[in-house]
Amino acid sequence: MQANATDRRASLLVWGALAIVYVVWGSTYLGIGIAVESLPPMLSGSMRFISAAVLLGGFLLLRKGKSAFRMTGREFVGAAVAGLLLLTLGNGMLAVAEQYISTGLAALLVASVPLWLVVFRFVVRDRPKALTLAGVLVGLGGVAALSLTGGEAAATGGIVIVLLASVSWAIGSFLSSRIAMPANAFATSTVEMLVGGVGLAILGTGLGERLDVTAVSSRSWLALVYLILVGSLIGFTAFSWLLGNAPISLVATYAYVNPAVAVALGALVLGEVITPQIMIGGLVILVGVALVISTERKRTQRAVEGLDGEGEVGLGVRGGQEPQPPGDHVDPPLEQRRV
Repeated sequence: MQANATDRRASLLVWGALAIVYVVWGSTYLGIGIAVESLPPMLSGSMRFISAAVLLGGFLLLRKGKSAFRMTGREFVGAAVAGLLLLTLGNGMLAVAEQYISTGLAALLVASVPLWLVVFRFVVRDRPKALTLAGVLVGLGGVAALSLTGGEAAATGGIVIVLLASVSWAIGSFLSSRIAMPANAFATSTVEMLVGGVGLAILGTGLGERLDVTAVSSRSWLALVYLILVGSLIGFTAFSWLLGNAPISLVATYAYVNPAVAVALGALVLGEVITPQIMIGGLVILVGVALVISTERKRTQRAVEGLDGEGEVGLGVRGGQEPQPPGDHVDPPLEQRRV
């Protein structure tokens, strides 16, 4: 009886954490869209990630002391490079793009990250299965359908920018599984957010962004606070916990639930129009991503079962290290590694 109660409680915790990741990370597109209404996109991202890094790093110091931040110079550089690719370029370009396109469209295009990861694997001669490649072709067909809007030049530019952001995220995720990273996942995220935030400040200032506090609306400030506390900290904590307590097949579903949440919130809160083109193109992308994730999960599961009979593996884990989740709302690498 006690075992059943424990299992039920564990199941509720898993679904609760998954619901947080679904809604919180899906809502970050809306948060960014509202923030950039009156805040400079890159400078607002800088404030977001530097603030989140200070809060997360301070919490980690209080809880585990300086030992949590022990890392080699090579590991620090690895986390710094990931932060620049994932946050400075990835999130920075997303924020810029959301000035010109809807939050829902941006989210659906970002859902293509797992597809680009497979493309990079193919380039380095790690040939995926035929079904994985089929999923990539289907998903990229959806990306093409969404990209060919035939609309204004500003919207076309926004689409190009968000696609470049997706490629940058994919490169950052791809490299994160292949270069030295700090052992502690929270220390890794702290470095990524701090370096990424500093990079955004330098890039934004260099491109002429200036912060006029008097011109910022209260709703943009509230959106920024939400992104710091809820998007970057609560969402990341829930995701980190899931990595060690839930099957990867379940955790990976966020990759195609987040865009659906983003589209719904954009329509409900901002009154964004969901056109047939967005519906069909978005659905095609999500089908492709689902095919890629399910095929890769089965391949990895069979490989692990062949070693020791275990049915699930950790997400983005290196031998002898803690799970390595992304710093903030970034699709993790498809390559799964056991401890």
